[in-house]
This record gives sequence, C-alpha cells and structure tokens, in this order.
Amino acid sequence: MAEESQDDKTEEPTARRLEKAKEDGQVLRSQDMTIAAVTCTVIASLYLGGFWMGPRFVNTFTEALTIPANYAFEENLALNRLSILTMDSFITVIPVFALAIVAAIGSATALGGFVFSAKAFAPKASKLNPIKGMSRIFGLKALVELGKALAKFSLVASIGGGYLYLNFDSILKVGNSPINLAIAESVETVLLGALVATVALVVIAMIDVPYQRYEFIKKLKMTKQEIKDEMKEVEGQPEVKQRIRAKQREMAQQRQLDDVPGADVVITNPQHFAVALVYEMDKEEAPRVVAKGKNFMAKRIRESANDNAVEIFEAPLLARALYFTCDVGMYIPSGLFHAVAQVIAYVYGLNSVTPGGQRLAKPKPQVPEDLIFDESGRRQPEPANTTA
Repeated sequence: MAEESQDDKTEEPTARRLEKAKEDGQVLRSQDMTIAAVTCTVIASLYLGGFWMGPRFVNTFTEALTIPANYAFEENLALNRLSILTMDSFITVIPVFALAIVAAIGSATALGGFVFSAKAFAPKASKLNPIKGMSRIFGLKALVELGKALAKFSLVASIGGGYLYLNFDSILKVGNSPINLAIAESVETVLLGALVATVALVVIAMIDVPYQRYEFIKKLKMTKQEIKDEMKEVEGQPEVKQRIRAKQREMAQQRQLDDVPGADVVITNPQHFAVALVYEMDKEEAPRVVAKGKNFMAKRIRESANDNAVEIFEAPLLARALYFTCDVGMYIPSGLFHAVAQVIAYVYGLNSVTPGGQRLAKPKPQVPEDLIFDESGRRQPEPANTTA
C-alpha cells in the first residue's frame, strides 16, 4: 500500500505542504555543496592570505625551536612560552576558521533557508525499529549513496593523482633546494594541488544540487486527493474565507472602475451613491449598469469619472433606485426607463444648443413611488416626488 500511495503522488507539492515540511525541519540541503564551499573558502584563504600567514608561522615555529636552555628547568617559563606560541598560531588561523564557518552556514542555508525545528530533534519510534534500520542500511537508497560516494572518491582521487603525476619531477627537486625555498615551494605545490582537487568538489556539487532538489520535491509530492483535502481544509478556515472574499470584492470593484471610463453618465446621490451607465443604442435594448458603489466606492467611481471626462449627474432618488434594483451588468428596470432616458438625452445634448441659442435645461427625472428608497435600501413611497 505504501508503494501504491507513493506511485499515486504525481502532483507537485503545494506552498502549504512545503511550509509544513519546513516547520518539521525538512528543507533542501546539499552536503556536497557545503563541502565544496568550505573547501574552496579555506584553500582560497590560505592561498591569498599566505603573504601574511606565512611569515607569522615561520616566526612561530622559529621561536618554538629556539627555546632557551634555562626554560628546561623553569616550568612556568616554558608553559608561558608555549601558551604565547599557541595563541599566536590561533590568531594566525582564526580568519580562515571564521571564513570557513561563514561559508558552511551560507552554503547550507542558500537552498532551503535557515530553519530551526524542534521536531527534527524529537525522538521517533520509527528510528528505533530494527527492521526499518536494516532497510535503511541495505536498501536501494543506501546502495545509491554508496555508489555516489565511490564515484566522488574516484573523481577526486583521479584529479589528485593526475596532479601529482604531472608535478612529480618538481616535487622531487624540492629536496635539493635551500630550506626557505623548499618550504615555500612545498606550500605552494600543496595549495595548488588542493585547489585543483577542489574543482572536482565543485563539479560534484553542481551535479548534486539538482539531484537533491529532485529528490526533495519527489519526497513531498502529493496525491490528487491530498490536494483536494488540503484545499477543503484551507478554505474552511474563517480567516482564509475572509481573505478570499475580500480579494474577490477588491477584484470586482477594480473591474467596475476599469469600465467607468467607457460609461455615458454617472448618476450620484451625490455623496453616498454612484451608478455608472452605458447605452449602446444600436446594440442594446436599454441602458446597462457597468459600475455602482456606496460611500468610498462611490467616491472612487466619481473620481474615475472626473479623470476620464465622464459626465456626473446628480439625482439622489434615481441614484438610489438604480443602486438597489440593479446589479452590475444588468439592464435598468422598465420603471426607470423614462427617468434614465431624460438623463442620457441631456448628456448627449450637452454640446448642442436650442434654436434660440440657449443650452438644454437640466432635467428633473421622476422616479416611480414604488422605486423610491432611503439610504438603507428601504422602500419609502413619497407623495411629492422630488430630486432632493
């Protein structure tokens, strides 16, 4: 059953699955990358810092080999001299150790980030199972790891052996050189050889990182049912539902605002309500609502209308009637045809003049009594139908 369930895990892990794995201490790591980074850092530090470290080591060893004879009879003097030489040696190499630690931490966290999880250190009964322990030792994964280790050793050994073979004659000649020159040449040969061997470690790391990423994702893959269950669990949380609704509301409002520039008119309360209408005479049977809003949304609709030269018409009763009887995308109800027609005719005729040379008078659209609403959306028929 375990194998079958693993075969069924064909879906990429979700963000929540990855986050949960991180909380459990399961993150992407590459030991080969860390080894390569630390080795490169140490070798480069020794090679570049040799001009400073070399003379210090020479002085330290010289002082260690030239201890005065009376120190043999003075224990305190000998211990004091030893402690000074030890401290000098430590100070000389501490920059290299510091850089190595930084390289180790940086390379280890470069792939999966810095994670500390108490769950990773918690005892697990499965780790005490001898049968599972034997399967880990002699299983397929163990054989793969053994093969990788042998391949890495062979690669490093081949490069190191090749370097020694090519420099064999120069290494033999070191024995005939003066002591100072012999030491310098030996150190340079060793460091250069280590640097060449490090190239092999870098190649191994470049191969291991994609492999570890593949294994990590494969281990966290999910079945289709697991994804469905996770979606139900996540969407069932009140705060997630609230965020989803808020996002949907924000997207819907933005779509409305995007349609305001194409509207023919925006009818307002004037402050609390705003409804944007468009009427394509040759295509549609009636004016259609493209945006509507209350309070802050109404303000945004008015601002968009002003920015895009869309006419704003103040008609409180008509604005509330449209707001409470129409959804976005709907045609206006037949009871408001006459009132809206007056407004649209006025907007279309704003740039024209009457035969007498006067501009069109602003209409006072009448709203049927059964479509009069207060600001809360309650119907309130009024005997005197005004625009205020």
